[in-house]
This record gives sequence, C-alpha cells and structure tokens, in this order.
Amino acid sequence: MPAQPIPKGANVNDIAQCLFDEKMNEKYFHKVARTCYYPAVDMFQSLVDRGLRLSIGFSYSFLRQAQIYDASLLKKFQQLVSHPNVELVGVEPYHSFLFYLDVNAFIKNMQDMVSFMEYLFGKRPVVTDTTEMFQSNEIYFALAKAGFKGTLVDGRPWVMGWRQPSYLYKYDGGPYIFPRHYQLSDDVGYRFSNKHWSGYPLFADTYADWLTSAEGDFVFLGWDFETFGEHHRREMGIFEFTKGMVEEVQKRRGEFILPSEAIEKFANGSHTLPLSQHPSTWAGEGSTEFFLGNSVQQSIFRLMHHAYHKALLTNNIELVELAMWLLQSDNLHLVQWFGKHGNEAEVSAYFTPSEWWRLTPSGIVWEMQQVYKNFIQAMDAHIPFIRQQQTVASYQPALDDLLYR
Repeated sequence: MPAQPIPKGANVNDIAQCLFDEKMNEKYFHKVARTCYYPAVDMFQSLVDRGLRLSIGFSYSFLRQAQIYDASLLKKFQQLVSHPNVELVGVEPYHSFLFYLDVNAFIKNMQDMVSFMEYLFGKRPVVTDTTEMFQSNEIYFALAKAGFKGTLVDGRPWVMGWRQPSYLYKYDGGPYIFPRHYQLSDDVGYRFSNKHWSGYPLFADTYADWLTSAEGDFVFLGWDFETFGEHHRREMGIFEFTKGMVEEVQKRRGEFILPSEAIEKFANGSHTLPLSQHPSTWAGEGSTEFFLGNSVQQSIFRLMHHAYHKALLTNNIELVELAMWLLQSDNLHLVQWFGKHGNEAEVSAYFTPSEWWRLTPSGIVWEMQQVYKNFIQAMDAHIPFIRQQQTVASYQPALDDLLYR
C-alpha cells in the first residue's frame, strides 16, 4: 500500500501507526496460521509424543504478533516447547540485520532474547541461530561473547571446504558449530512439491534411507516452519510425508537427537571449522546476495542505516525499537525479485503481499523507500539539541523493557 505520510511533530505512537499496516499483518498472520501453524504444531506435538526430538526457534517479532493476534496459537507453541523432546534455540529477536550496523547492540539483543525466551517458555536457549542463518567470522565471535554454547551455519561446499556437514565443529574455542545439511534439508524445504525435480515424488522411506545412510555422526536438518502447509500445501502430502519419515527412520533404528545432546555426545570428537569473512546465509545460493544483490535492496539497506542511526540520536528507546523493526530481513527479501527472473525471484514475489502489485514493481520500490524516508524525517522533532546526560548507548539496558512489556 502507499507509504503513509507522517504529520510533522507526530508522537511515537502516531509514527508507528503510519509505518506499519497492522490490518494487513493480521490478515496474513491468520492466513498462515490456518494453513500452517495450527496443523503443523498439532502434527509435531503428536510426533514428539511418538519419539521425535526436535529444536525450534522463534523471533520476538513472531511472538509479539502471536500475543496480539492469536493467543491460543501461542499457547499451543508453549505446550510444544514444554515437551522434554523439544529444545528451544535462539533467534535474532527482530529477525533483523542489526549485526551489520551495531555488533554490540546485536550481542545485547541476543542476551536479552535468551532471558525473554526463558520467561515465555520456561527454557533457556544455549544454541542459537541468527537471522536467515547468517554466519561469519565476526558474528561467530559475537555469539561467543553473548555466551552461547552452540550456533548454526549453512553447510554449503564453499563454507565447508573439504569437510562434510555431518559432524560437529568448533573454531578457536568458541561455540560448537552445527552445519545444516543443506542438500537433504532443501530436498524437503524447497524441492518436495517441485514436479520437475528428478527426485519427485519424494517418499518417506526413500528419505529415511538417505538420512540413515549419510556419512558422519549426524544429519542436521533445518527447515522454515512454514515448510509444512505454506511452502508445500497440505494437498501435496507434506504432512503425511513428515509423519511417515519419522516412522521410517525409527524402523531403521535411526536416533533423533537434540542440539544440546549432540554437543554432549560429540564434543570430544569435534573438528575445526574456520568461518569465512564473507558471510553465509541459508537463502538462495547461500551468500548475502539474496538480500543485498540488487540496487534496490542496497538502497533500502542504506536507508535502514540512516533510520537506525537517526533513532539513536533521539535517545528515545521507542524510536530505536521502531528502527529495529524496520531492519527486518523480510524488507530486503520482498524486493529480491527486482530486475531478476528465475526460481529465487519467484519465491520473493510469492512473499510480496498481493495488495502491493497494483502499485507496479517500480511503485512498490518507491513506496518502500518512502516509508524509511518518512520515518527519518519524522524523527527531526525528537532530536534533543541540548546536551543530555544520557549517552547514545544508554538505550541498550532498557531493551529488556521492550521485550517484556
């Protein structure tokens, strides 16, 4: 929809109402809840009762929407996480690219996220993901500084080198590293309903054979939760496949194991994995190009910088929080299609709200940029010109309040 103008001198609440379309957010939340969240959480609740062991992570942005839009769904997730066969893993709370702008604030947010997850679910994550499985040399050390015992990386060949993704790794005394087996993961996450894939249709017994015969100590599978019912519709058989896969793995005496259990079991035999200075993600071809690969994404990313830095200048915690919402990776994901064709562009276009397309592609881009410009200009009225005792960094300890309120 067109960017909402922000009246001069608007307060924080009025600014927020102009930035975010809560009606549209709620519409799509309920749509995905109906096709994915409810049936999938019920399926996994049944499967953990039958011996499946799994880990699951939630962004604060998702949990906040669940609290507002569907409290009963949140209770279902809390019930699932409470199961002894489920481990809670950490996720960057705003699903944002904050680590690119302010690594110290990123570390603090990740620590606050752990406390919030313990408060909401009664379990404290010791293994963490980031945003889109973003990983690099300095982020690895940032996560070590935040106190995590384990972290994730997408096990692409250019990340692993000659190494296999089916072992536990570590680097220079930091957290243990779980490489996602991207080929076996993507066979389900992306290719399952692709009728042009050579492996289509994929049957549960075939996949169980692949898993149990794979080289190494374990196979770490990583999927979007929306894989089940949203990326692959129910009528494609994704739910039946998943139930059958668990049963077929158990028939082959395969063992399901939680990340913290894998650390205890394989720590003594872990291997060294140096992490590249070029960051990896689990999107697209595995680099940051999926989010920063075209001129429009780069332009929006620069506006993200300006919005965040301007918010820091206001010394206003609530404006800083608004800026972090605007740092979400989805705001870059949504325009990955600009100037491109092929499967990745189609995926990005699918996640772009259907209501936006009436603006035309160039109109979508212009309006997205205008949202950031409007926000940056609206903060003019909130910049204190008299030097305050409060420092720019003083918002960080108050992030706990943002997460708990």
